[in-house]
Amino acid sequence: MSEAPKVFRKSFTHQEPISETAITRATEVLRSGKLHRYNVDPGETSEVSMLEAEFAAYMGMRYCLACASCGSAMYLALKSAGVQPGDAILCNTFTLAPVPGMIENAGGRIILVEIGPDYTIDLHDLEEKAKHYRPKWLLLSHMRGHTADMDKVVSICREHGVSLIEDCAHTMGARWDGQKSGSFGLVSCFSTQTYKHMNSGEGGLLVTNDEQLIARAILYSGSYMLYDKHSSRPDLEVFAPYTETIPNYSCRMDNLRASILRQQLIDLDAQCCRWNERYRVIESRLKEIPCIDCPIRDPREAYVGSSIQFNLVGLDEVRIRKFLFETEKRGVHIKWFGRAEPNGFTSSYRNWRYLNEKETLPQTDRILSTLCDMRIPLTFSIKDCEHISTIIVTCLKTLSGEGLFDERHALDSSSVRTESTEIVPSTAQVDAATSPESDS
Repeated sequence: MSEAPKVFRKSFTHQEPISETAITRATEVLRSGKLHRYNVDPGETSEVSMLEAEFAAYMGMRYCLACASCGSAMYLALKSAGVQPGDAILCNTFTLAPVPGMIENAGGRIILVEIGPDYTIDLHDLEEKAKHYRPKWLLLSHMRGHTADMDKVVSICREHGVSLIEDCAHTMGARWDGQKSGSFGLVSCFSTQTYKHMNSGEGGLLVTNDEQLIARAILYSGSYMLYDKHSSRPDLEVFAPYTETIPNYSCRMDNLRASILRQQLIDLDAQCCRWNERYRVIESRLKEIPCIDCPIRDPREAYVGSSIQFNLVGLDEVRIRKFLFETEKRGVHIKWFGRAEPNGFTSSYRNWRYLNEKETLPQTDRILSTLCDMRIPLTFSIKDCEHISTIIVTCLKTLSGEGLFDERHALDSSSVRTESTEIVPSTAQVDAATSPESDS
């Protein structure tokens, strides 16, 4: 029998350090004391305004607004697009809780749409629900970097008069058929939270070509009467109808975070290539295992592999828990969307009990029941990715072989419970061992 792989010792939440160039600029901002985006001298442009102009140029879009978080950007997008209380808003079911949370916050009526085996929105269900509910809006989450067939999504939206709002928290730098993710709809939102493709701790970016929408969003974000200090904005007269009718929600980004992000934007495409190198190493190994199903990615999808998802085929809940227990014990942190109860950030629509519509989504339930999710930070080397893959493969081969453990991997009897003749970790132990960090 081959020797078991060594325990993996690196953290799945440890990010690369902020570059010295960004640190230098951030230090200059700190020394100036001008952290508020509107605290500028005559003729001076704030770090936030420069970031907005640079990100809009990167996206090939007319306007950008920097926000306190991607969640706040989504909220501003919904409000600025004209969402009214009770408006039906379609949303793909595989997403993170802040997405339906922002619909709820904006007063919308959440209509969940099934997902397909590739983890993207099910186009047939999208069209059926567009016909049935006659919604004005689709908030499409490119969850975990998986991009739907955007040609068909846009076509369905146009046919049924649905405005597309994109949640691109996981697709910054990605493309569909050569077009950048976030440039297909009325407005799009990006994240700069620590575990995303640019890291400012928290932060969000809203982009649009619609001058009315960006004017409303700037006012909602908390510009007071200082919107003239924005460089990524329409003419000042566009703001005139809204200045006394739109409330201030204080969702602004500050100059310190913007100064950290500007250098990262320069490096973004190179970083995306590095993520994909690591992703492909892991993906190629996992595809060798019969009980793992990695989705086939459309050749038109230029994704960013900052995480990887796969389904465990033919494994029941007991064996999935064994697998998670074993990988965690060997230092490989994998999240599971099939848990009955929410754990850390990982939850399914069944846990969102505030939802207006109580629908049955059997296809989504089937996919999520065996869906695993693993982050791939750039602090991992190619060799690290090979090591992680070997651990996953070893644990699954053991599961599908004679038993979960042999004498070298035996656990202390105090840490397991026995069912029949197999050693099975308890639910509480697996939850404790695999409790994920925040990822909203």
